[in-house]
Amino acid sequence: MGQALWRLPPRQQQQLQEELADRLAERGGGRQEQGKEPHGFIDLEMLPPELGITILSYLNATDLCLAGCVWQGLGNDEYLWQGLCKSTWGHCSIYNRRLPAGFSYRRLYLQLDEGSLTFNANPQEGISYFMSKGILVDHPTELAKFIFYTRRLNWKMLRIYLDERRDVLDELVKLHNFSNQFLPNALRDFFRHIHAPEERGEYLETLITKFSHRFCTCNPGLVRELGLSPDAVYVLCYSLILLSIDLTSPHVKNKMSKREFIRNTRRAAHNVSDDFVGHLYDNIYLIGHVAA
Repeated sequence: MGQALWRLPPRQQQQLQEELADRLAERGGGRQEQGKEPHGFIDLEMLPPELGITILSYLNATDLCLAGCVWQGLGNDEYLWQGLCKSTWGHCSIYNRRLPAGFSYRRLYLQLDEGSLTFNANPQEGISYFMSKGILVDHPTELAKFIFYTRRLNWKMLRIYLDERRDVLDELVKLHNFSNQFLPNALRDFFRHIHAPEERGEYLETLITKFSHRFCTCNPGLVRELGLSPDAVYVLCYSLILLSIDLTSPHVKNKMSKREFIRNTRRAAHNVSDDFVGHLYDNIYLIGHVAA
């Protein structure tokens, strides 16, 4: 079950809620005692399945267990818990294995939640917990997919883990597809999954180097057309980060002009045209920081 099947457009959700409220009002109107106001709380089991699952997907593990005690039909629905697992933790090694008899997705959800909380306190202990429960396999590709498709991991702890596990970082970079993306937009997408460090250093240089090679691999036609290379993309990325800081920081009073950015960038990247560099400037000026 994909998350996209659950999340209806806001207007459609509102229409469903209004229709359900009208039905409940009609059904309860004849039984309502005079002088008593109707209850404003709606039984979740009476909601359309898509709307009910959407509501439950916003609850944490503790609240979900409490909800399961109240709405026992939903609380014991294995398809519901399977969907909640896969919408929050999109990839786990256990999903691709033959599940034993008596396997419970509800129990798996609680273990995934516990492991994520442990990871956000200590990354190594969190990964060890997932492996001890058979949820993950100790392989760089499997770990990278788990990180790429998971929404619950703290980005600071994740940065610490990836700095220690460069093999996992390599596989994580390969999961990105930058085909036909404008360079600043691709860099934003990259830093949404792999957060940039707050200071310059070896780790930031490593991230930009890996991104530059991956961007060129995904865009061979653009590389030939513009005469780009991983080294040129590396220079452009650093220029974009510096420009982002310059244009968005309230501490910088004299903002860099488009002409200055083109002149400074062309000194380091000789093969890149003025027009292309100018479009880079416009993107940062209009959209904002590449690593925010």
